[in-house]
Amino acid sequence: MAKSPFSFTRGVALALVLAAAPLSARAYADPTARCGQEPDAPVITGGDAAHYNASVDRFSAYEKAARAYNACVSAQASKEETAISEDARARIAKVHATSVAVQQRIAANFAKLSASLTAASHKLSHH
Repeated sequence: MAKSPFSFTRGVALALVLAAAPLSARAYADPTARCGQEPDAPVITGGDAAHYNASVDRFSAYEKAARAYNACVSAQASKEETAISEDARARIAKVHATSVAVQQRIAANFAKLSASLTAASHKLSHH
């Protein structure tokens, strides 16, 4: 049974559609966007005990706020990285499936053509 001439065309069309797809299915999400304002580092002064004690208090407040902000950014970044990985895995699977389909069609064509040549060779050698 002859293979439809349109199967190759469909494969080429699918490859063109995949190639024309945008490089990213989703936009970059800034991991800081949901975490509010990054806290400013305080000014440390130590000229006397009162300034030193005030600096320690400012440092402690900054440390707490900075750790919370950092934890938020880190969590948001992890979510974004996971989403990017899942998107990449899906895109890679599509590309791989297209490549495998082409390889399978070509292998089937080679097998069919080789069998036809072998049969023709045997037929000709018996004449």
